[in-house]
Amino acid sequence: MSYIGAKPTIGNFQICDAISVVNGQAAYTMQVGSVNVIPQSSNHMIVSLNGTIQKPNSSFTVANSVITFSSNLATGDVIDFIQILGDVLDLGVPSDATVTNAKTNFVSTSSAAGLQIKDNIISGQTALTSTPDNTDEILISDAGTLKRIDYSLISGFSMINETTASGSASVAFTLSSSFKHFMVLYENIIPASDQQHFFLTHSNDSASTFESANYNFTIKGFEDDDGEDFYGANGQSSIQLTRYQVGSDTAEFGVSGVMYLGGVSTNTAVHKGGVHISSSETYTAKLNGNFGAFNYSGDTSAWTNIKFAFASGNIESGSFKLLGSR
Repeated sequence: MSYIGAKPTIGNFQICDAISVVNGQAAYTMQVGSVNVIPQSSNHMIVSLNGTIQKPNSSFTVANSVITFSSNLATGDVIDFIQILGDVLDLGVPSDATVTNAKTNFVSTSSAAGLQIKDNIISGQTALTSTPDNTDEILISDAGTLKRIDYSLISGFSMINETTASGSASVAFTLSSSFKHFMVLYENIIPASDQQHFFLTHSNDSASTFESANYNFTIKGFEDDDGEDFYGANGQSSIQLTRYQVGSDTAEFGVSGVMYLGGVSTNTAVHKGGVHISSSETYTAKLNGNFGAFNYSGDTSAWTNIKFAFASGNIESGSFKLLGSR
């Protein structure tokens, strides 16, 4: 390949430390900065002795970090220099775990820029970003055009935890302060004892001491045979999530619903919707709908944990999923 100007130079060029000649000695240890060095081979070296360049593998040989001249040197001989060229044809392959973040600067920190490529596909667009926080902007490619957008505009809910109840007294989740909003999806939650209301309580300390007073709630309930009504209460020991009781008969489906918890860092307001189907009276199936708004008036401390349970007895079966949004 032709070049305009000087040809690029590739190699790890090093000048060895000065070596004092010992009378009657042929072998000498090569060092750079007082550290032993090992050339690729004799052909990767330029050695000057008494002002004359020596021929590799004839005038000298190397083994590891030792150079051995073809004959013993004598007092008055001078090793002018030894230059190690490195492997000028092959750059080599780095050993595992030798290329660190400090060498690549791929991952950004709070004080230094960097680059991190993540599998982060957003609505058919490709994002190239460091791990975002609440105030970050990210770059996305929209039809080949890079755009900067606020991460909070595209950050939806992500899975935090999920659990399946099986004869459980209750199901509890920790609310991480890394998220601003939470959503709970519960599906086919069936009580071990028949005809039970479904309840929610919370804690606001690290010891997970669940509050037992100051809950306020309003529920709108409807049944396909009984119409609809409202029910509410203030200062209760827990939040009632169902207007009508949930049954445990084999012909019944447990309560299922979606709960949104907003503002859990202060005095929390909760909105939820749920439904369960039961076999009752003259109807093959009874549809119970429950929609409500709830809050806690005890203090304004952040909620740290939530817990679901029936009024009495265990949760026989059902699945829970906790999602969070930044």
